[in-house]
Amino acid sequence: MRRYALALDLVEDKEMIAEYDIHHQNIWTEIKHSIEESGVLVMDIYRFENRLFMIMEVNDDFSFERKELMDKESPIVQRWEKMMWKYQKAIPGARSGEKWVIMKQIFKL
Repeated sequence: MRRYALALDLVEDKEMIAEYDIHHQNIWTEIKHSIEESGVLVMDIYRFENRLFMIMEVNDDFSFERKELMDKESPIVQRWEKMMWKYQKAIPGARSGEKWVIMKQIFKL
């Protein structure tokens, strides 16, 4: 099993952040299935103010490239992503149009 840590920021608006939290407390069934089918075993998202931190544990078959292709082929995932993008903003240092950015591990105990 591999683990990834990713970061993303939200638009700095308390009402929008609250809406974003509610969406993630009531994630669509199809989105959950899409995540699981891509090989994600564990996905946890934490928030402090407008900064998000995600931990993903994935199986050996998982790849970000495969997940991206699966997402592009799914109208429901595209609808979810379009809806989420209004709440999200790229983290400093992200490439244009990039959402979640993979973080570099700098310490392990």
